[in-house]
Amino acid sequence: MTTSPDPDAVRIGTFEREQCVEALGVHFAEGRLETTEYEERVTTALGAQKKSDLVPLFADLPDPHPPVLRPPAPIPAYGQYPQPVYGYTPAARGMSDKSKLTTGLLQIVLPFGIGRFYAGHVGIGVAQLMVVLFTCGAGVLWPIIDGIIILANGGHDGQGRRLID
Repeated sequence: MTTSPDPDAVRIGTFEREQCVEALGVHFAEGRLETTEYEERVTTALGAQKKSDLVPLFADLPDPHPPVLRPPAPIPAYGQYPQPVYGYTPAARGMSDKSKLTTGLLQIVLPFGIGRFYAGHVGIGVAQLMVVLFTCGAGVLWPIIDGIIILANGGHDGQGRRLID
């Protein structure tokens, strides 16, 4: 018999911590947090190890809350998705429909930010394109290294969903 772990006891990563810092920035900008309190909450968010460490940071704040603190969406019944794969599409599993292999290879083979455009990161794609163009090709290392990192560690699409393997 397998038991699933308590969702609040699951370890979080850098992506989730950054989402919390971004949400705290919104509350700070809207005047809900004073500077010292904002700094304390950001420090706590950056040092958080588990989802349960983040819950108190937003207990007294209205939305927006980071996606990591939202309840998981219910898994729909089989057949509710077009062309189901083993019952669920990548989007139903919180995954992107974009491939990390394609993204990484595009970054390496066409080092002008093309892989970032493909994954939906238009801002980073434009930045990489401009760096390569304005440095007469010397800035080509950035997209190539970026492609290698994507191939090794994976990444996220423009909507924050994990790229599929």
